[in-house]
Amino acid sequence: MAIQMDCYGMTDIGKKRSSNEDHFLIADLRKSLRVHQTSLGLDHQTRLFGGSQGRLLVVADGMGGCAAGERASTLAIDSVATYVLNTLHWFYRLDENSEDDFRDDLKAALHHCQERLAIEMAAIPKREGMGTTLTMAYIMWPKMYVVHVGDSRCYLFRDGRIRQITRDHTVAEMYVEQGVMSQEDADSSRWSHVLWNVLGGDADDLAPEVYGAR
Repeated sequence: MAIQMDCYGMTDIGKKRSSNEDHFLIADLRKSLRVHQTSLGLDHQTRLFGGSQGRLLVVADGMGGCAAGERASTLAIDSVATYVLNTLHWFYRLDENSEDDFRDDLKAALHHCQERLAIEMAAIPKREGMGTTLTMAYIMWPKMYVVHVGDSRCYLFRDGRIRQITRDHTVAEMYVEQGVMSQEDADSSRWSHVLWNVLGGDADDLAPEVYGAR
């Protein structure tokens, strides 16, 4: 069934930075067909579009303390969009048997971003250490899948209540999960701004997480 969704995005430079290192993308996923030649009353190279197959919502927060955070977030969103368009299997009617495969594909999209950032850091030494968070929501009504690294949070607001879907990949949150630190102490800890899971940066390993919601 056709679903109308209103989507809007905005970034803010914040109070501490001299440049905005955040980027976002809102995209409509739909099939298209480009006419090369026809006897119908259509111009050559006319493009025909099918109905919407879903929405893609992406946000990336460049690491301001590292080199080229703005470039990292730009490259990450460009890479994930290219991957979704050309490589990711578009599941229009996702069934239980293919859900695990789809989750793996979403994780692979972020590994593709990681590879792109690694290539650029190797080619341009002054961008060594650049990094970014990335949170992407792939919506196929009535389901939403969120793939995530970093601490750019995804929330679900429903029936007057707001619920955090993603978990922060910070050292402080990891200490809370291990029972080393209380949540109250973590919120004011300097470790709350240190990421252990991020695109680019100095880490070699990447551990994207996928969440599902209706």
